[in-house]
Amino acid sequence: MANEFLEPITEQTFYLNMGPQHPSTHGVLRLFLKLDGEYIVEADPVIGYGHRGHEKMAESHLYEQFLPNTSRMDYLAGLIFNHGYVAAVEKMAGIEVPPRAEYIRVICAELNRISSHLLWFGTYVMDLGGFTPFLYSFDDRENILDILDRVSGSRLTYSYCRFGGVSRDVDDEFITATHQFVERLRSRWDDYHNLVTKNVIFIHRAKDVGVINRELALRFGCTGPILRAAGVPYDVRKAEPYSVYSELDFEIPTGTKGDALDRYLVRLQEMEQSLHIIEQALERLPDGAIKAAVPNKVRPPRGDYYFAVESARGAVGFYIVSDGTSYPYRLKARVPSYGNLQVLTEVLPGTLVADTISILGSIDIVVPEVDR
Repeated sequence: MANEFLEPITEQTFYLNMGPQHPSTHGVLRLFLKLDGEYIVEADPVIGYGHRGHEKMAESHLYEQFLPNTSRMDYLAGLIFNHGYVAAVEKMAGIEVPPRAEYIRVICAELNRISSHLLWFGTYVMDLGGFTPFLYSFDDRENILDILDRVSGSRLTYSYCRFGGVSRDVDDEFITATHQFVERLRSRWDDYHNLVTKNVIFIHRAKDVGVINRELALRFGCTGPILRAAGVPYDVRKAEPYSVYSELDFEIPTGTKGDALDRYLVRLQEMEQSLHIIEQALERLPDGAIKAAVPNKVRPPRGDYYFAVESARGAVGFYIVSDGTSYPYRLKARVPSYGNLQVLTEVLPGTLVADTISILGSIDIVVPEVDR
């Protein structure tokens, strides 16, 4: 009689819910995983737990009343979303923005971009077991929040841009504090690289993990650091320059392999480029008005309009249909995290469950942006 313990084992799969309350998903995201042992067979990102209907709300609000909603989509890069929406309406209504206001917008947007990347840096490494870098990055990020709070009155959900300019001018203290922050963060790169980039444990958790190559990134409509890490130098600030980005000199960091380590390195290099942009904008900051004369209620002419900007996670586009009234007839936001998240359906199968945290963290999604 054959020994039952020597008979071949048939494949046995089971299902695992990661989230929607898992701390490493950083929001109400649920990953429905089909597993064979510790290997992922299928992955399904389940969204919709935090849906709030921002786009539908726009239809019953004045263009001006919808301003605060924009920073509630991507709360980590809310000022950039705010900038994108305002610029879209300005394009619709033919509003000319004073040069000083445009430079102020760029300075604040780049500070917000660095703020978002610093939060990602700290939480990503913490998800992988390293606590100290989190303290360093949040210490630096606190400086940005103080600077932006001074000019906008907010530390997270900014509504600083206005149609035709910004709500408040910057003063000498803002400019001095921004210069000091630029120098401070530049002095921290050695600490960051010694703590994380050169850490052999981190390298093993990120190198060759979660590869998203050029073809896969383009097929899923990925943008931002994910696409650039795959070797595609696409950045809206360069491809379709808006505001005063065409007048500023900066590079687009790219990777070669498209793995988690490339995505990490691209974001660190992007922070360096943002510092360079901020310095140039501060040097060229002109005198003059901070806001154009705009009616209390904007009424863009009939038509369909689209405008895109580059957020910390990729291309953000606002598609607005105007019927000639002071209310948007339709508004649709093209957000980067949606396509960036869906690529997991092809990246996760074949990988270990333990690598899911590293892969998801390296993509840097913001769930309220997807569930808007």
